[in-house]
Amino acid sequence: MSDIQPNSAIPEVRIRLLNAATAYVNPEGQYVLYWMIAARRTKDNFGLQRAIEWAQALKKPLLVFEALRSSYQWNSSRIHGFVIQGMIDNQRSFANSPVSYYPYVEPSPGVERGLLKSLTEDACVVISDDFPCFFLPRMVKFAARLVPTRLELVDSNGLYPMYGTDRVFSRAFDFRRHLQKNLLPHLQHFPIAEPLKNLHLPSLAGLPPEISQRWPPIDLSKLKNDDAALNRFLQKLPVDHGVKLTETQGGSNAAISQAESFLNNRLDQYDRARNEPEKMMTSRLSPYLHFGHIAAHRVFRMIAEAASWNSDQVADHAKGQASGWWGAPAAVESFFDEMITWRELGYNRCAHTDDFDRFESLPAWAQKTLADHENDPRDFCYDLQQFESGQTHDPLWNAAQNQLVTTGIIHNYLRMLWGKKILEWTTSPREALQIMIQLNNKWALDGRNPNSYSGIFWVLGRYDRAWSERAVFGKIRYMSSDNTARKVKVKNYIQQFAFQ
Repeated sequence: MSDIQPNSAIPEVRIRLLNAATAYVNPEGQYVLYWMIAARRTKDNFGLQRAIEWAQALKKPLLVFEALRSSYQWNSSRIHGFVIQGMIDNQRSFANSPVSYYPYVEPSPGVERGLLKSLTEDACVVISDDFPCFFLPRMVKFAARLVPTRLELVDSNGLYPMYGTDRVFSRAFDFRRHLQKNLLPHLQHFPIAEPLKNLHLPSLAGLPPEISQRWPPIDLSKLKNDDAALNRFLQKLPVDHGVKLTETQGGSNAAISQAESFLNNRLDQYDRARNEPEKMMTSRLSPYLHFGHIAAHRVFRMIAEAASWNSDQVADHAKGQASGWWGAPAAVESFFDEMITWRELGYNRCAHTDDFDRFESLPAWAQKTLADHENDPRDFCYDLQQFESGQTHDPLWNAAQNQLVTTGIIHNYLRMLWGKKILEWTTSPREALQIMIQLNNKWALDGRNPNSYSGIFWVLGRYDRAWSERAVFGKIRYMSSDNTARKVKVKNYIQQFAFQ
């Protein structure tokens, strides 16, 4: 055992010891292991930074293990390919550092079993990412029973630490006001932008042959800048090949390019035009934030620097209003509210509750009003297959669904309409919930994320209030395609994404 503790620049609130009862540091281990599962990047990464701190304190090599299982729910060529493109960028970054990188793609279900345990047997300490959604929380809890050494989870998800408060917020207004009172100190503790730069660590001679031969790393060199080669590789894997790759490239390099494009070409119109489907003035960063290819900290820093913003501009009050607190241009304030308040509101719920994806987690008023109107007649009723293939009577809804299917993205404003119509055109609210989850998590690049569940459950009343009562919806907020078409232009959007 060892009493060594690294000097850390990472706030304690971002570090969780997962196996406190059995945790110890093994100074005889061969390396520090960073199990990269959510913050899949080499920059602005508290998890990688923490692993480096441990490696420096123990004077040991650092091994980064990034794996991709084949048996997760909604697995597909689209998701697998996006992650693998990120692995290619990561390998390039690690190649010029003393860190050893081990990218692994499971060829068939169950083959990976035993790999993590084998890696941890030679580890001094294990670091991983703290992500509160999908199968990852269950996976790391199971791993904690197998890992013989200290296992730390590090939160690199947002500007406000997930465990900065124990409170679960039921309204964006309340969470925003909480942030206005408590966020500023956390803006003083950003991850190191480039933790690999000028890094000095002992080098790892190599993995034991019994590991590298049984579980060979993926040969990423054959897939670089070659979509055809990537597609051929994906065809060999047991994933859903009907959910195909899209034009949106994965990886940190693509993420930073997208952030720069947003900053230079769309940000100045964000507050006025982000709800216009035909203008597409949104950031288009949600897939990269979801897979951890870019940090919210990096995006915030880029925009704050471009706007010459500093914390002295912040208002001296916390009123919970969506604008006026930052003291920044309107477009910047609007984007910060989306990226911080609304995005991290979902992380708050997922981190502190286990029922975030269940109907019973809805507010009591929403459950009651939906139950009261569950048996109301529906003018139209569709099943999952009809929804998935865009076979409804509504051209705008069909176009939004086709955008999701073909591009992996659905325009933010139309995503709300998309969900409201599923609620209106299904036999029950519970069926509507299951269809929304299935379609979103299967097709969306940013699905399976806390923010995804926030949007889906907002359709059913979470984070909202009661409105005037009507059939089917009860007191749930209503939206229609006709009203949407009166508010924003959609004619060209419908033509662009019409099912062929």
